[in-house]
Amino acid sequence: MSQHSQPKQRNWFARHKVLTAAGALAVIVGIGAMTGGGDGDGGDGKATASGSAAEKKDKGTGQDGKGAGEKAAKGAIRGSGTYQVGSDIKPGTYRSLGNKDGCYWERAKDSSGEADAILANDNVVGASYVTVKAEDKVFKTQGCKSWEPVADGQAGGSPKTEMPGSGMYKVGVDIAPGTYRSTGNKQDSCYWERAKDALHESADSIIANENVTGSALVTIAPGDAYFKSAGCTDWKKTG
Repeated sequence: MSQHSQPKQRNWFARHKVLTAAGALAVIVGIGAMTGGGDGDGGDGKATASGSAAEKKDKGTGQDGKGAGEKAAKGAIRGSGTYQVGSDIKPGTYRSLGNKDGCYWERAKDSSGEADAILANDNVVGASYVTVKAEDKVFKTQGCKSWEPVADGQAGGSPKTEMPGSGMYKVGVDIAPGTYRSTGNKQDSCYWERAKDALHESADSIIANENVTGSALVTIAPGDAYFKSAGCTDWKKTG
């Protein structure tokens, strides 16, 4: 197990092609081309603090997998679009489920679109959480399922003892604390992270992380806020 304060592991931001420098604009352009510059949920790319846009019924089944007539949660953010914090969307913690390759989000300090404006970002497979702060100016999302608000930082459900190897899970809600093992990982393909919040602010948010080949073993403490994993085989509780 490797602490982020020790000699640097290739954490999520280094191992995955997340936008941290000049590559930001190139990846955004690539994502825009894949999505056709449109909204990942088939909408108009707008959300409001009141959630009125998200409350409208979907006409058919879109990328969110919602059938005709099913309502999104109040205050949900559509999966592709750029939103101004405070006017388009409210600050808070959001969750997006069932993402495949191609989901990207970004918290930014302004709308310049420059790499220096990025506060935090991530490429997502499976479930993910992100906390949008009141001080943030922009939240951008491309190719993702809808982001639904999580009341008071919590989410419903019973914590499980087995989870897919790619995703972000809330400790005590999605995943139970304890020791977990992931086996048969290919060389340098598996990354895990214990986090104290969903801000994704690199070392400030990471409690510990590691890149793994073969068998991975990690103990998730009850005080951890989230457990994030990418490219690993399923995690199963051993104790």
